[in-house]
Amino acid sequence: MLVLGIETSTRFASVAICSENEVVASYELGRGRSQDEILMPAATRMLADAELTWSQLGGVAVGLGPGLFTGLRVGVATAKTLAQSLNIQIAGLSSLDVLAYSVRYGGRTICTCSDARRKEVFWAFYHPVPGGVQRITEFRCAPAEHCVNEIEARGGSMLVVGNGPHLYAREFERVARDVDVAGVSDCTPRAVPLAELAVARLLREDSDRLLDVKPLYIRKTDADMNWEKIKT
Repeated sequence: MLVLGIETSTRFASVAICSENEVVASYELGRGRSQDEILMPAATRMLADAELTWSQLGGVAVGLGPGLFTGLRVGVATAKTLAQSLNIQIAGLSSLDVLAYSVRYGGRTICTCSDARRKEVFWAFYHPVPGGVQRITEFRCAPAEHCVNEIEARGGSMLVVGNGPHLYAREFERVARDVDVAGVSDCTPRAVPLAELAVARLLREDSDRLLDVKPLYIRKTDADMNWEKIKT
């Protein structure tokens, strides 16, 4: 089965095609043109370069966030449109889950920490398990020092992954010595591990209903907050 992965929860947009035994193709862009401008052209070019057609896809996977609102809307809308028009399965996965899955090999507790803007971060904690990771907390959103406080309260050896520690380096300076921060090459969720996870799900026929695929916003959007200010 060939699955197209779409990950747009951060400024780093990516698309990829994976099967159950290989990464077929991928495209990544960290800055420049907006995601709604590059997403479909990138996917189309990627298919052409891999000498594939849209009709050969068996499924589409999309990162649901939490993340940046505009990117999530673009990615989810594109994935749902493709699933409906191509009549293929769709799987939505949390972008923080995908980020943790990418660094699961160390055996330590993992904290994913991603920029939420407004001087806040999204985060969650995970334990590596055979074949993947298990999330052990709910998704949270608060100022970066709150995430640091929880890391310190949990104690023990830990890996923090995501762009949060790099953007809020001052807050993360005080983490313990046995807490490592992953480098910038691992700091954003990508379409390759997203598609890899989705292939395993879709082969088990564990797909999502189209109506159930929605962004994980975690907190209210700017529009909702502005509307509440107007009402009060």
